[in-house]
Amino acid sequence: MNYPYIIIDDNQESVLKTQAIAEGFSELVFVASANNYADGLNLILEHTPKLIFLEIDPADKTSNLSLALINELHRYLKVVPKIIITTTKKDLAFDAIQYEVADYVIKPVQRIDLVKSLLKLKKSIGEDEVFWAPTPALAPTPKIQEEQVAKSSEQAVIQNSEQPLVLCIKSYGDYRYIDARDICYFQADNNSTDIHLNNGEMITAFKTLKHFEGVLPHPFSRIHNSYIVNRNYISRIHTGNAVCYIKNTATKLPFSKSYKENVDLIISEFANGNYLEI
Repeated sequence: MNYPYIIIDDNQESVLKTQAIAEGFSELVFVASANNYADGLNLILEHTPKLIFLEIDPADKTSNLSLALINELHRYLKVVPKIIITTTKKDLAFDAIQYEVADYVIKPVQRIDLVKSLLKLKKSIGEDEVFWAPTPALAPTPKIQEEQVAKSSEQAVIQNSEQPLVLCIKSYGDYRYIDARDICYFQADNNSTDIHLNNGEMITAFKTLKHFEGVLPHPFSRIHNSYIVNRNYISRIHTGNAVCYIKNTATKLPFSKSYKENVDLIISEFANGNYLEI
C-alpha cells in the first residue's frame, strides 16, 4: 500500500531531512510540505494524504503548529490521515497519545524510525481488515461476491493508473491546463510567477513562487528565491558556479546558499537512481 504524505514543520531544513529519508521507502509518496498551521491545514484538505509528519513544538511560535491541528481536521474530514509526530522533545508524548497519533518520533528522524512507523501502520491496517471481515453466517452470496470482485478489480485499475499532475492557470474565465511534466522551471516575477515549458513557451500565473513551493510535489524543488526547477529537466549542476543547466536550452538557473540543501538532495537523488559516475 502506498502512503501519500505531507510534511508540516516550521523548520525547512527538518522538512528536507525527513523527505530525504522518506524517499528511500517505495510506500511513501511525497505530496507537499508546509511551514505553518494555515498552509498545512489547506494542503491536507486539498490533497487528503494518508500520512502526515507533524511538528507540534515549533521554534517559530508564529507558525502556530500544535496538536490543535488534529482537532481541526476532525471538523472537516470523515477519515483523518495517520499522524506521525516529529519533534525534538519527549515532553509532549503523553498529550500526543490522547490524540491517537500513529507514532511519536524524536528529531532528527532516522531511517529506522520510519521502518518502525511503517511496520506499525501496516500492522494496524491488517488488524482492521481482519476485524471487518464478514463472519461465515453473514458471508455474501456467490453473486454478490462476483460483483464485489469485479468492483474491487475496477477500483484497483483506477488506483494503479498514475494520473499526471495537471496545473490549471485560471484568469477571468480563461482556464489554461498544463501537464506538469512539460514544465521546466518556475521564475518569480514580483507577485506573479512565470512558468517555462519545454517547448520554449512561457505562461504567467498570478500566484507567488512561495505559493507554488507549498503545493508542488516531487520532482519540483526550490533552488533560489526566484526559481523552482523540475529536476527531470536538469542536465548539469555546477556547484562551483552555483548554477543548474536546463536540458536542450542555453538556460542556466542560479541556486543560492539558502537552498543549497535542496540542490544536494537533487544530486543525491540522481546518484540513487540508475546511475553511472565516470
